[in-house]
Amino acid sequence: MNTAQLTEIPFFPPDLFEGDRAELLRLLRQIGTGPSQRFILGEQTALLERELADQLGAADVVACSSGTTALTMVLAALEVGPGDEVVVPAFGCAPLAASVVQVGARPVFADIDPWTMVADPAAMEQRITERTKALMPAHLFSVMADMPAFQVLAERHGLRLVEDSAVAQGGVLAGRPAGLWGEAGVYSFVQVKTFGMPGEGGVVVTRDAEIGRTVRMLRNHGQDGRIRFRHHRIGWNSRFDELQAAFQRHRLPGLPARLERRAGIAAYYTERFTPLAGRGVQPPPPGTEGRCYYVYTVLAERREALAAHLRAHGIASHAYYPQILPRQEAFAPYVRAGDSWPAADRAAERALSIPVYPHLTDRQVGQIADVVCGFAAM
Repeated sequence: MNTAQLTEIPFFPPDLFEGDRAELLRLLRQIGTGPSQRFILGEQTALLERELADQLGAADVVACSSGTTALTMVLAALEVGPGDEVVVPAFGCAPLAASVVQVGARPVFADIDPWTMVADPAAMEQRITERTKALMPAHLFSVMADMPAFQVLAERHGLRLVEDSAVAQGGVLAGRPAGLWGEAGVYSFVQVKTFGMPGEGGVVVTRDAEIGRTVRMLRNHGQDGRIRFRHHRIGWNSRFDELQAAFQRHRLPGLPARLERRAGIAAYYTERFTPLAGRGVQPPPPGTEGRCYYVYTVLAERREALAAHLRAHGIASHAYYPQILPRQEAFAPYVRAGDSWPAADRAAERALSIPVYPHLTDRQVGQIADVVCGFAAM
């Protein structure tokens, strides 16, 4: 890759949808002036759900207003509620624990694998009690959790298995797409995800048609979609926007190419960074199995110094989750005395993400790799 001249490289591109601007404006006019005046949960949403289900081989895909509400509704559909515990990773985004609290259950925090930074099956098993109702491993950064091991674990203990696959659309493990290992999973469509859009949204994906039917009811105030104003159970307002559905349908055919570009950039980074492991910069494990390059994250012993070095060379980076969930004020009431999460704490101190979006040119990718390697050599 040509590394001739340094330029400013943002962490996420400000022109992410520039190439689709004309189509977005066309769809805005088409839907806004359409005779049905249907702006939520209309034909475009149904078509998007069907196209995604066909692509994934899922029993159902249910579009929702966000990945967070999607996760909450999955727990509700599985009858997780007051008195129940759900084991979640200690390292990750707030919805992992907040969704559990929002259905009245208790999150129980388990440690992670120190290299991949995803949920550790052995650590999760140690947190199982007589109150445990479900396990909720999460895929993180560029690595899927060990879902075959979690399937065995859930079956052995008679537990529900929810897959937080919000960042993992496009990831495949043992021939099965992310989201379809648990009883249900979710994808987030927020702007920066692999199938991001200019707005908020997400889907529930499931191999169980009954779970899909229940979530479909929960997303629209407990209505079944046939008889309006008849509410079968307490639900949410988590309805999907028709304009966004049409736009996602427009972008869906290009998703494989964008995913392939992300994977190619990640493979180049990993090849360049693997020799740096003994010098304080550890890349994620190599290969494509169970990979989902939403962001590319290294473990840096001197994270702040690396971030400053990148910044000095015009390259933006981002430190996700600098404080683990059980050490956050919001989740402190759910922490048990004596619990510790050493691998999660270490990840929170060391994880640094660098640009990996498909808009990057080969020259920019080379620049980023050169700067990281140059830092490790200092």
